[in-house]
Amino acid sequence: MTKQAKAKKEKSIEETLWDSANKLRGTVESSEYKHVVLALIFLKFAGDKFNERRKELIKEGKEKFLEMQEFYTMQNIFYLPEKARWSTIMEYSKQSDIALRIDTALHIIEKNNPSLKGALPDNYFSRLNMDVSKLSALLDTINNIDTTKDKEQDIVGRVYEYFLSKFAIAEGKGKGEFYTPKSIVNLIAEMIEPYRGIIYDPACGSGGMFVQSIKFIESHHGNKREVSIYGQEYTSTTYKLAKMNLAIRGISANLGDVAADTFGKDQHPDLKADFIMANPPFNQKDWRAADELTDDPRWRGYDVPPTSNANYGWILNMVSKLSENGVAGFILANGALSGGGTEYEIRKKLVENDLVEAIVILPQDMFYTTNISVTLWILNKNKKERIVQLPEEVRKYRNREQEILFMDLRQRGIPFEKKYIQFSEEETTTIAKTYHTWQTDKTAYQNEDEFCYGASKKEVVAKDYSLVPSKYIAFVNRDEQVDYDVKMRALQQEITTLLEEEAQSKLELLTVFKELGYDIKL
Repeated sequence: MTKQAKAKKEKSIEETLWDSANKLRGTVESSEYKHVVLALIFLKFAGDKFNERRKELIKEGKEKFLEMQEFYTMQNIFYLPEKARWSTIMEYSKQSDIALRIDTALHIIEKNNPSLKGALPDNYFSRLNMDVSKLSALLDTINNIDTTKDKEQDIVGRVYEYFLSKFAIAEGKGKGEFYTPKSIVNLIAEMIEPYRGIIYDPACGSGGMFVQSIKFIESHHGNKREVSIYGQEYTSTTYKLAKMNLAIRGISANLGDVAADTFGKDQHPDLKADFIMANPPFNQKDWRAADELTDDPRWRGYDVPPTSNANYGWILNMVSKLSENGVAGFILANGALSGGGTEYEIRKKLVENDLVEAIVILPQDMFYTTNISVTLWILNKNKKERIVQLPEEVRKYRNREQEILFMDLRQRGIPFEKKYIQFSEEETTTIAKTYHTWQTDKTAYQNEDEFCYGASKKEVVAKDYSLVPSKYIAFVNRDEQVDYDVKMRALQQEITTLLEEEAQSKLELLTVFKELGYDIKL
C-alpha cells in the first residue's frame, strides 16, 4: 500500500469515528461529549498496548510473568487486571451494565497506575445514563481502530489530536480553551527548539505544547529522555484530558497534584525552566482581587500587573520561571503590544532588561475560539554570543543584545476546515529559518517588506516602546493588489457554509422534537 493510500485510510478511520461519536448527540450533553469519547479511546489504546506486551512475554517463554505488573510498567505500559481490559469491555458491550463496567475499568487502571492519579473520570459513565445502543455502537467503532498496526503513524495519537481539534471547533467562540491549534504549537517548537532541559507551560490545557515538543525532538533526532515536563491547568476536566493525552503517548509530566489556578496556587514556585511554551487565556479580567498578590515574588523588579487584564501577569509569571539561558515562546492578544498605564511600564522594563527577542504577529482565523489576530512573543534570558550543541548541528549564536526581530505573518497560511488558517510545513520552515538566520548570521539575514525587520533598541525606544510589528516592517498599499473576485468567492463559500450549518441545526432540532412525540410543522 502506498503512503498516500495509508494516509487516506487513516483519515477515514478518524472521520468514521467522529461520525459515530456524533450519534451521541441527544443522549449526552455537548459539554460532556469529548470526555466520553476520549476516555474510551484511552481505554482502547491501553488495552491494545497491554495485549501486545502480553504476546511478547508469551513469545519469550515468560508465561509465569503475565500477571506481574512490573513486566508491563518497565516498558511504560499500563498493567490491566481482567476487568480493566478492552477485551472484557467489548465482551459485555451490549449489556445494560456496560456503563458501570467502563467506570470500573477506569477506576482500576487509575488505582494500579500512580502516574494517572486524578486523571480518569470517577463513576462518570454511570452518571450520564447514556442510551446503551448508542454507547455500544461507539464502542464497536473504536474497537475497529488497530492502534498497534503502524507505530510510525501514531494512529491513536492522531485520532486523539483530531478529536481535540474537532471538539474545539464544535464548541465555538468562548469555549475550547483546552486546545491550541497544532500549526501554532509546531511553529513555537520550531522557533525556540526545546531539545533538552525543563519545559514548562503555566496554562497547559490538554497538553498539546508538550506533545508537539516531544514530536519536535524525535523528528530532529533528539532524545526525549533529555527533557523534563512541568505544567499547570486550572480546569479539572481539562487537567484530566492533559493527563490522558500525555499518558497515551508515554510522556511523563508533573502537572501538579491537582487542577489549580497558576496565579492563586502556583504548584511549581521554585521552578527554573529552559523552555516555556504557552497559550494562556486572552485578556483575562478580574484574575485577582485588588488586594491579592500585590507582593508576589513573580512581579519582583516590575510593577504589579493590573487586575483588569491578566496578560502581563502571565508574562511576568513566565519571566520569573526562566533559567539563566531560558527561552519562552507564548501567545497573547495583540493589545499587549501597546497601550499605556501599568502595562506600558512593564513592557518598557522588559525591553530595558533586554528580554524581548522576537515579536511575531499571526494571521486571523488560526484559533477555533476567536477570529482575532494574535501575537507570538519570544523572550530570551541570554541574547549573548554563544555556541550550542543541537542534535543535528552545532549552532553559533551571534550577540543580539539591544535587538528585536519583528515578523508579520498575516498574509501567510493556507485554509483548512473551510474557514480556518494554518501554516504549511514549508511556511513553518521558512519562518523558523528566517528567525534562526537572524540569530546566527546578520550578513545572511535581510529585512523583507511585509515580512520581517530586525530593529535596534533605539528604534523601539523612539517609538515609545511599542512592540507593534507594523511600526517597524515596511508595507506597500495592499488595496492595489486585492483580487476582489477571489475575495467575493471566499465570502460566497463562507456564507454557503453558514446556511448549510443552519439548515442542519434546524433539521436536528425538528428530529429531537419528533422523537419526543411533538411534530413541528413549518
